[in-house]
Amino acid sequence: MVKFGRSKFKAAVILKCIRLYLSYPLSYREVEEIMREDKEEIDHSTINRWVLKFTPKILSRFQKTKLSVGKKWYMDETYVKVAGEWCYLLRAVDSDGRTIDFYFSKRRNKSAAYKFLKKAVKNNGLPIKVNIDKSGANTAGIELFNKRHNTNIEIDKIKYKNNIVEQDHRKIKRLTRSMGSFKKFTSAQITIAGIEMMNMLKKGQVYTGDLFSLEYEDDFYEIARQ
Repeated sequence: MVKFGRSKFKAAVILKCIRLYLSYPLSYREVEEIMREDKEEIDHSTINRWVLKFTPKILSRFQKTKLSVGKKWYMDETYVKVAGEWCYLLRAVDSDGRTIDFYFSKRRNKSAAYKFLKKAVKNNGLPIKVNIDKSGANTAGIELFNKRHNTNIEIDKIKYKNNIVEQDHRKIKRLTRSMGSFKKFTSAQITIAGIEMMNMLKKGQVYTGDLFSLEYEDDFYEIARQ
């Protein structure tokens, strides 16, 4: 069970606030208003602290229950504004649209692409092939990974095939747009990780031990209780 310390609010209340913010295009103030309807008086700044403090702990538990993914990956990046500057969210999905992994970076370059691939392989195993756009940074990052790890990941550059990941970007962008520009990179990084986790839960990319669970909310609460 994720430990919530000595908060005067019950764990169920804290988790509901986190789930609402990471699942829907809501601001912290809007989550505050929703909770007021449940007779819970919670300041939006408190909800913000909960999201930043507890999301990494829940995500860590999620990673242990995440289901395996395919070996053909579709890699692309999208943009999120932090303190008035554009930062880069590298993402990949498999042939069935399941999220492989993500990596948030201040720069779009070979180093970011390499770090994304290293993280993705560590969490999901080695792919056979990665389809990318004509980005030189992504090409260089994969080639660097192959060189350093003595692997032979095949690179494809067929634009229309990446529609599957570009469509998936929209789910993430819809939520980040509602949040406006993040003030700090670390806050954006944690929040985006939480949004990605919720997106994977909605896709059914987790096994919590309950074969009859049909709702992502149930899986979210079950992960937090483990």
